[in-house]
Amino acid sequence: MAALGHPARVEIIRHLARAESCCCREVVENFDLAQSTVSQHLKVLVEAGLVTFTPDRQRSRYRVDRDALAGLSASMAALVATCCSGR
Repeated sequence: MAALGHPARVEIIRHLARAESCCCREVVENFDLAQSTVSQHLKVLVEAGLVTFTPDRQRSRYRVDRDALAGLSASMAALVATCCSGR
């Protein structure tokens, strides 16, 4: 959840979800953020298991791990249902 606590990371997830995969440069071109900042956000998302990367020559290709995101969504839905069912 902490990985999605930053609005830029949420937007990066949305951007990656629209593409098959992207390199860091392609993400940078779509945001008003420095390359180093985008790299750090991608690192956090990879460490959280929400994004995967595959080395591709000199670049890495990033993509959303849709199964992990779906699992997180299901967990959050269950939490909300449990916490809010009495209302």
